[in-house]
Amino acid sequence: MASSRHACPLCGGGAVRALASVGGQDYLRCEICAVSYLDPAQRLALAAERAFYDTHRNATDDPGYRRFLARLADPLMARLPAGSEGLDYGCGPAPALAALLEEGGHRVACYDPYYRPQAELLERRYDFVTCTEVAEHFHDPATEFARLAGLLRPGGWLAVMTCFQTDDARFANWHYRRDPTHVVFYREASFAWLAAHLGFTLDVPAKDVALLRRPM
Repeated sequence: MASSRHACPLCGGGAVRALASVGGQDYLRCEICAVSYLDPAQRLALAAERAFYDTHRNATDDPGYRRFLARLADPLMARLPAGSEGLDYGCGPAPALAALLEEGGHRVACYDPYYRPQAELLERRYDFVTCTEVAEHFHDPATEFARLAGLLRPGGWLAVMTCFQTDDARFANWHYRRDPTHVVFYREASFAWLAAHLGFTLDVPAKDVALLRRPM
C-alpha cells in the first residue's frame, strides 16, 4: 500500500490515509476534503493517457450522449441570463455540450489541452465555465480549480459533472475507478469544501452535478 504521508492534491492537507489497493494500484483518501485519488507515482504516462482518450467516441449528435450532458446543461441554463458567454473546459474532440448550450442561446468557446489547445481562451473571463467528465482526470486539481475559478466574471458559474464517489465497499469494482485515466474521485462533500475554499456558493441540482457560483 502506498505511503499516506504526502499532501492531498485538492486541499493540500496532510490528513491522508490509505483507502484501497486494487490490482497493484494504490488509492488514498483525504480526511479533510473527502477526495480519493490514485498514488501520483502510478498514473499513466501522458502519451498513454492521450492514446486512451483517442479511443472515446462521443458524437455531438448522439441522442444518448446529449441526454447525459443535459443533466448539467439544463440546470445551468435555468440559472444563466440570456445570451451568456461561457467556456467548455476539456471539451474533447466532439464538443457536444457546447452545442447544447449554443442551442439554448448562449455563446461557448471550447478549450481542451489535447484537442483544442487555444491558450488565449484562458486569458479571458466568462459568465460560466463547464467541466464535464474532466475533473476526474486532473493531476493537480487544486491548480486546475483555481484556474477555472479565475476565469469567471463576478456572479459566474462553474459547472462540474463527474461521478461522485459514495460507497467505499464498492470502490474496487466501481466502473469509474477502472478507467485508467481517472485519477481523482470526488464526493459531494469535496465540492462543499471547494466552494467554501473559493468563497463560492454550491448547488447540487442533479446526481453527479455541482454548480459553484462566484459571488457578485
